[in-house]
Amino acid sequence: MKKTSRKLKYRRVLLKLSGEVLGNRDSGECLDPARLAYMADQVRRLRALGCEVGVVLGGGNIFRGLAGAGRGVDRVTGDSMGMLATVINSLALMNALEAAGVPASVMTATDMPRIAEPFVARRALRHLAEGRVVIFGGGTGNPYFSTDSAAALKACEIGADVLLKATKVDGVYTADPKKDPKAERYRSLTYETALERRLKVMDAAAFALCRDNAIPIVVFDFFNRNALAGVVAGKAVGTLVSEKG
Repeated sequence: MKKTSRKLKYRRVLLKLSGEVLGNRDSGECLDPARLAYMADQVRRLRALGCEVGVVLGGGNIFRGLAGAGRGVDRVTGDSMGMLATVINSLALMNALEAAGVPASVMTATDMPRIAEPFVARRALRHLAEGRVVIFGGGTGNPYFSTDSAAALKACEIGADVLLKATKVDGVYTADPKKDPKAERYRSLTYETALERRLKVMDAAAFALCRDNAIPIVVFDFFNRNALAGVVAGKAVGTLVSEKG
């Protein structure tokens, strides 16, 4: 891995990305090559700074279990379908990363050895130490848990310095900024405040896991090309959720 002399605040990061950022509503593609290339370039730049990078992707561009339950799909079956969708996205990102010259591995919560490695924490840490980006597919491997919870869990298991929650807006707001022009962005929050106010940027289980394991969360705009580098350098980017706020 190429190292730089830049001082970093976070050296091992878990990046959480929604599946929706991979799709293109205009073209109808659930996996847009341009979006994948952009995502791969962002991860490449992060790794080039000297960061060890783990990634968890959602599957909402293909299938979302909770939405399926509203259309008559059994919740457990729907969640299993959603977890498989995250594996498809993980393989797509791995391919895009390798095309960009970045070594990457996919590890899954449910064994599917012909497709990807089973998740073993020690093996994941070895991959990170050897300079590979590790993409964690399959959610937690259990129904009724979101990929936000999976991201928090994997951040704990690999000992990440921070969980980076990528969104389409530049942080956490008091209300939806697209609907409420008076919505204000929080610069920082405590875990407790996020839980008490039921802020929907992540689910309660994910917030609680990060709180209990003292892993800060930074919510930022993934489409700001310089945001990731700013976050790991310790700049005031997006919204920081931590014990002290």
